[in-house]
Amino acid sequence: MRHLVRGRKLGRSKAHRKATMQALCVALVREKRIQTTVAKAKELRRYIEPLVTRAKVDSQHNRRLVFGELQDKLATQELFDTIGPKVGDRPGGYTRVLKTGFRGGDAAEMALIELIDFNESEDSSSAKPKRSRRSRRGGGSTVAKSTEAPVAAKEEAPVAEEVVEADEAPVAQVEVEATQEQEAAEADVTEAKAEDAEDASTDEAPAAQEEVEDEPKASEEPTAETPSDEPTDSDEEKKDA
Repeated sequence: MRHLVRGRKLGRSKAHRKATMQALCVALVREKRIQTTVAKAKELRRYIEPLVTRAKVDSQHNRRLVFGELQDKLATQELFDTIGPKVGDRPGGYTRVLKTGFRGGDAAEMALIELIDFNESEDSSSAKPKRSRRSRRGGGSTVAKSTEAPVAAKEEAPVAEEVVEADEAPVAQVEVEATQEQEAAEADVTEAKAEDAEDASTDEAPAAQEEVEDEPKASEEPTAETPSDEPTDSDEEKKDA
């Protein structure tokens, strides 16, 4: 049993574990947020937070001590110039560990470790809106509804009218244009029919005149006299002789 044995071994020797924490500290100082396993993230807090506390007081002694731990000039400069003044009013607790699930290869539990003061935008966006307390009594709720209803109606009415007008205007214009086009097409059809009727009447008129002219000629021609069967005077005289 590991009674009174502090820290996590992480399956590494002492030198390997120290190099791992050093690399994670440098990455966190530069990126302000890194992803690693939950065990490494929790162990990293024990290494990075004392360094951030020293960065609050910018002195040559503190810079040498921090550089001795990180072994990185740029990370040391970033820690004292940017992170230290930013977290100056915070009394500890500079990091946050957020679990993100399990890794696909070996199913290790993963987490995000970040500096709180450099990720405030996510805190404000993830904060849930406050809910107003509702009473179960009928009086207060009905009064609130009666007072809020006219205001909501007044505010929403102009917007609805504008939306309706904006939606109906193009539709009305399209309908008017369609009706105009339809009327023009009907007028063209009627004009074409009238022209066809006029052409037909002009063609029929000469033919009718020719028929009328032919009729008198036919009436003027002499007709052959047909012999009649009635007895004449000459025939009666011959019978008497």
